[in-house]
Amino acid sequence: MPHSLTPPAVAPAQLLDVNQVGELLNCSPRHVYRLADAGKMPRPLRLGSLVRWNRESINDWIAAGCPDCGRAGK
Repeated sequence: MPHSLTPPAVAPAQLLDVNQVGELLNCSPRHVYRLADAGKMPRPLRLGSLVRWNRESINDWIAAGCPDCGRAGK
């Protein structure tokens, strides 16, 4: 009997780089970094020297009207 490969029930979260986030927001990569540094968007994940954003977090943030994601101790 052949084994059928089934996709996982939950797809892994997609991580976006600064250029992809900039395209979603229609702004430059530098402006994405400024928004992140000011706490005005979801925090990126840092994987060594790589900076990535979770696609679902960015989509949820956009759907909510891009509210400030202020952090204590800014």
